[in-house]
This record gives sequence, structure tokens and C-alpha cells, in this order.
Amino acid sequence: MYRAGQWGVRIENLVLNVPAATPEGDTFAEMLEFETLTLCPIDTRCLDFTLLREDERAWLNAYHATVRARLGPRVTGDARAWLEARTAAL
Repeated sequence: MYRAGQWGVRIENLVLNVPAATPEGDTFAEMLEFETLTLCPIDTRCLDFTLLREDERAWLNAYHATVRARLGPRVTGDARAWLEARTAAL
């Protein structure tokens, strides 16, 4: 249940497990990482930036850069301007 002004928001993305690059000669184990499949800007208007750690800000900026790079060539005009505004670095 969501109530205005209470408890924050939940952000969900679809992800795919893919093999991760490992250092040459690393024989510990095959590692996996996530590839994000859902490419939609996260609405930052509802975020309290004072609560974000630096690594969280970096993740959000990198995610938005990916969204902009992958979707930007597919949209023009007002849609492009909206995308650029919503994916601007924090």
C-alpha cells in the first residue's frame, strides 16, 4: 500500500544475470552480474538527496547515462528534451 508522503517509494527493474568479467587467471569461480533490462528514468523529484551515499548517487547517474544513451537515439523533439531532463546527472 502506498500513501502520499509516507514510507518512500519502491523502484523495480527487470534484470538479467550475465557472466561478469573476471581478472585474467582468476580460477575462484565464474561470477555473475546484473544487466538492467528496464530502461526508464527514475523520478528523482521524490528523492531526498541528503540521504544518498556517494556510491548511490554514482549508481543513479550511471543508470541514467545508460538510459539516455540507449533511448536517446530513438526519440526526438519534446520526448528527447524530457528524456535529457529526467536523466541529467545529480
